[in-house]
Amino acid sequence: MRLQPDQPLGIFDSGLGGLTVASAIKQLLPDEQIIYFGDTAHLPYGDKSSDSIIHYSGKIAEFLLERNCKTVLVACNTASATAYAGLLDKFGDKALVMDVIDPVVDYVTEKFPSSKTGVIGTKNTINSNTYPLNIREKIPVANVVSMATPLLVPMIEEGFIYDDISNAIIRSYLSNELLDGIEVLILGCTHYPIIKNQIRKYYNFRIEVIDSAEIVARHLKEKLASENLLASERKSEDLFYVSDFTEYFGKIARMFFDSNINLSKSDLWK
Repeated sequence: MRLQPDQPLGIFDSGLGGLTVASAIKQLLPDEQIIYFGDTAHLPYGDKSSDSIIHYSGKIAEFLLERNCKTVLVACNTASATAYAGLLDKFGDKALVMDVIDPVVDYVTEKFPSSKTGVIGTKNTINSNTYPLNIREKIPVANVVSMATPLLVPMIEEGFIYDDISNAIIRSYLSNELLDGIEVLILGCTHYPIIKNQIRKYYNFRIEVIDSAEIVARHLKEKLASENLLASERKSEDLFYVSDFTEYFGKIARMFFDSNINLSKSDLWK
């Protein structure tokens, strides 16, 4: 079946981090309906096995396609690094399957080709070496360093932001000598934009801090336009699904979107 402009956008993440991407998309593409799935029962993905992430991602993609989504946007760096290629192979003929890593790599290599670049993310994202490999594929002599920051996702999911605890954890990670001298820092996790200002403040706003939200939103708009799939009018309300209810997810979702968001629980693994 040919994709149609009035089909919804499907977006998923391990939890609430992908809401940063979904929010940027909503601001740029207000006529699009969003169906979002946060796999809160299995977060964080960063310490899960590759097989588990691939399994979870596949089930969520099927869930979104059952709801007639024209996109399956993997709004999670860990799932993008681990499961995106498989999702593209399996579902690429049914929807536009997109990740959050490739658009950021394209942006950074174009805008900051000679800068020392740091990458922080979950263990799986960093261990995959996806960012350094993809950046060096475009710029072989690129100076890229990467470091796992596994406490940041559970910290954010538990609501520890803008307080002494989060500041101490952020400072502990960013003071690592591995990141000395960086001029650009890629936030290699869609949760991290929630603490972007804290990170920028640590560096006294002297370095470029890159998050994927606006970059991915612009890339998605360009892709939809090239495929003649941009919605021309708003027809349905956004829908938000989680695999397990968490109080903080609802709080953050309402901060990014309408206070009356449609939030439902859907356990895909029963």
